[in-house]
Amino acid sequence: MRRFVRVAGATTAAAVAGTAFVASFGSPAGATPADSASAVTPVSLSAQKVIDDESVAAKAVKALTSKPSTWKVGAGQELEPVVTLKDASGATHVRMNRTYEGLEVVGGDLVAHQNKSGAVTSVSQGLEKVLDLSVKPGVTKDAAMKAALTLDAVTKAITDLQADKKHAPKLVVDAVDGTPTLAWRVTTKGKQSDGTPSRLATYVDAASGKVLRRVEGIHTVDGEGNTLYSGTVPLQVTQNGSTYELRDETRGGTYTTDMNNAEDSILCQLLGFGCAAGDVVTSPSSTFGNGSNDDRATAAADAQYGTNVTWDYYNEVHGRDGIFGDGSGSYNRVHYGNGYVNAFWDGEKMTYGDGDGVGYGPLVSLDVAGHEMTHGVTENTSGLEYSGESGGLNESTSDIFGTAVEFYADNAEDQGDYLIGEAFILDGGDPLRRMDNPSFDGNSVNCWSSSTGDLDVHYSSGVGNHFFYLLSEGSGTKTIGGVEHSSTTCDGSTITGIGRDKAEQIWFRANSTYFTSTTDYAGARDATVKAATDIYGADSAEVSAVEAAWSAVSVG
Repeated sequence: MRRFVRVAGATTAAAVAGTAFVASFGSPAGATPADSASAVTPVSLSAQKVIDDESVAAKAVKALTSKPSTWKVGAGQELEPVVTLKDASGATHVRMNRTYEGLEVVGGDLVAHQNKSGAVTSVSQGLEKVLDLSVKPGVTKDAAMKAALTLDAVTKAITDLQADKKHAPKLVVDAVDGTPTLAWRVTTKGKQSDGTPSRLATYVDAASGKVLRRVEGIHTVDGEGNTLYSGTVPLQVTQNGSTYELRDETRGGTYTTDMNNAEDSILCQLLGFGCAAGDVVTSPSSTFGNGSNDDRATAAADAQYGTNVTWDYYNEVHGRDGIFGDGSGSYNRVHYGNGYVNAFWDGEKMTYGDGDGVGYGPLVSLDVAGHEMTHGVTENTSGLEYSGESGGLNESTSDIFGTAVEFYADNAEDQGDYLIGEAFILDGGDPLRRMDNPSFDGNSVNCWSSSTGDLDVHYSSGVGNHFFYLLSEGSGTKTIGGVEHSSTTCDGSTITGIGRDKAEQIWFRANSTYFTSTTDYAGARDATVKAATDIYGADSAEVSAVEAAWSAVSVG
């Protein structure tokens, strides 16, 4: 079974606004958390804004510099602020990337939290130890490349595996697992077994030449205004002479193209240029599609509608101006390949296959759009690493907000529920996943254990999905969107939900404000408790509910 997955892309500091200066540090760091914590005034999430105030970030950097032993910012380190968020209370949160001796520290990102007066009260980060290692590699670039190109269980599934000529092997500090290691990051390109492009990052130990881990950069989703799944929907289109284009200037200029069943060329997959954009979908009138597959514009209308609803959801519910946070739009490519049972987000656009016509229809349903585009939001906020428990949280975040988008749409043809990918499953087949009972699919887990991080990220996401369902709806049986849902707890407790709206606000704030690239499930519990405290107060029923829901999925 193929699953919804994400594409990892570089976070663009310019895209999310914020300051762009680098500050150096000079003395060794210690390993203690915040030295004080001030009372937090509950905030409205819709009032949290991205601000472009260099002085706020500068103040955060100065505070960290003044207490290096508190914040693990020892000799040789530099921090680069990339985005600053401001709450209605006046508190601010500065997200920063880290370098060490000029090298990128993968997993070294952090968020400095300041109260209204500008004092740093705490820092969210995954780094467990002070950085202190040699940056002189014992393994050459060529040797690292050879190791990356050696076929193993991962790369055997990829054909045409070659070096990415645009990205030479890069020396980095790999701190994803909390223990910093000097490594070569080697980027390769090729094609996955189902035809999806591959952009694989392999981390090779710069001392031993051992492959530490691999992270796929392009991930797929398995088989979803007259649409296939959502009925007749309103669309903003653009008139160009005597024709109309499926282009929406009110939402960052987002648009949809027809790939005419072509796929990205090997040149595109390997070298990253010459990639097909497709032809912008046009119509002689302002109506697109006829509700069936015999009109190619129908699937395009679904894709555009999904983009629109996702844009509006993030804007109206969370105050976020598009996926990138800067008001710019993305675009969609439909009718990709022949019988392609997948869809993917590659950092700038969505690409949808038509399904195989047997088990799966076109993958252009609402929850697919919301899921995949949320990967873009995560790329440009917490940057959750797509492996281990952080990868499960990444997938869970996309399931959570893909579901939230479906509920937000309030569309009678595709009612909101906690089923994932049900719309494009043909002949009444089972959904890809269930958030009320993740283990329903035979692979996902309902409860956390010490082996959760060893699972495929789509299966370990079950812990976060189950938590979110219990927090929203509680345990027991109920009918939602015309579908019976039933959820039990891992500790035998009975959970009363606080409602989906509150749960969404808590998770969004945790992801945008407290999660870092290496957050695990224990860290997610801490982050969501902090988020609930910020919004509803430390002694609120919502905080108690968050704690109870995590305990109910064995995250204590």
